[in-house]
Amino acid sequence: MEVKGAPTFVIKSSRGWLRLNWRELWEYRELLYFFVWRDIKVRYKQTVLGAAWAIIQPFFTMVVFSLFFGHLARLPSDGLPYPIFYYSALLPWMYFASALTSVTNTIVENQRVITKVYFPRIILPVASVLSGLVDFGIAFVILLGMMLFYGIMPTASIFSVLLFLLLAVATALGVGLWLAAMNAVYRDVRYVVPFIVQFWMFASPVAYSSSLIPEKWRALYGLNPMAGVIEGFRWAVLGQGHPPALLGVSAVVVLFVLAGGLFYFRRMEGTIADLV
Repeated sequence: MEVKGAPTFVIKSSRGWLRLNWRELWEYRELLYFFVWRDIKVRYKQTVLGAAWAIIQPFFTMVVFSLFFGHLARLPSDGLPYPIFYYSALLPWMYFASALTSVTNTIVENQRVITKVYFPRIILPVASVLSGLVDFGIAFVILLGMMLFYGIMPTASIFSVLLFLLLAVATALGVGLWLAAMNAVYRDVRYVVPFIVQFWMFASPVAYSSSLIPEKWRALYGLNPMAGVIEGFRWAVLGQGHPPALLGVSAVVVLFVLAGGLFYFRRMEGTIADLV
């Protein structure tokens, strides 16, 4: 029975692939908060060490890198102690890798919710990206403690950390939107992602300095958006050297990747509930 005066909501497929209904996203802000909080709780549910994993993973990876790439391979560290050199690169990289993997699986993992109730689907990948910032913040405090231990004092450049973190978030979201939409159709995408992440890490200046890249290849190397993010993060935190020359190229690539991810996700958004 129809009730007089009751509002009627009509859900229609959106027109245009890049157009976002910002008002609708704002109205669902509490749902976004719920998904972020849920992802954080699920990550450490029934774990012995809990949030300590946010410190253990980058710390022990730093130890391995310092031993093999530093003391044994003798790769240059731009005059920095090996633990600081590697840990400062592992923070943005491990956030990116974790966020990318999480975003890729978010549509499939939430298929029961997607098929039963309407909400802007883009909230799911955004929530996955934002939830990883908690782990990043915990590990970043450890980096500050390591800097004090080695006598490295932060400079004014540390305030630009948020800029490079924003680029890492945008890169993870942009690439993740592509992979999340594709994973809803082709389930073997999730098996390809670990190989992509592994290859991408060695194509980024995590275990080595970008100074090893010949000058004539720097612009091409900057097409890897994480190259500018990692080098920029090192500069911002440690205050040594100059802002990376790769930053301009990487920032432009990030914008294209994010726009392309929104483009493709919007195209698939109307049919995701049927395909997933």
